[in-house]
Amino acid sequence: MIITKTTPYSKEEIEKLKEQFETYIKTVIDIKKKICSAGANRHFELEKILLENGSSQSDLWGGGIDIGTQMIDCNSFINIRAQDKNTSNEILNDHIRKKFEKLTEKFFKTIYE
Repeated sequence: MIITKTTPYSKEEIEKLKEQFETYIKTVIDIKKKICSAGANRHFELEKILLENGSSQSDLWGGGIDIGTQMIDCNSFINIRAQDKNTSNEILNDHIRKKFEKLTEKFFKTIYE
């Protein structure tokens, strides 16, 4: 199940998002508009939803969160973009990476409680 929103996910929503991979949830976040789309099998599915809703490609970054360990990763094929000077699956720009991680913590704050 894919859920896209601007507010933190509830515990019930997180349970639905976990259906794809049990403890891991893939995410794409618009770091400018602070919108998170999560729960797909592939990052490009989430990216497409955000682009269709007016997000700019340069503001979209992919990764995910392991609910069991609470570890956030910043790894996705959608992050490979020469025009944004990101030549890796990982988010290379420290400023963007920190924004992505902080927003992930915000959207999934209920797992830290």
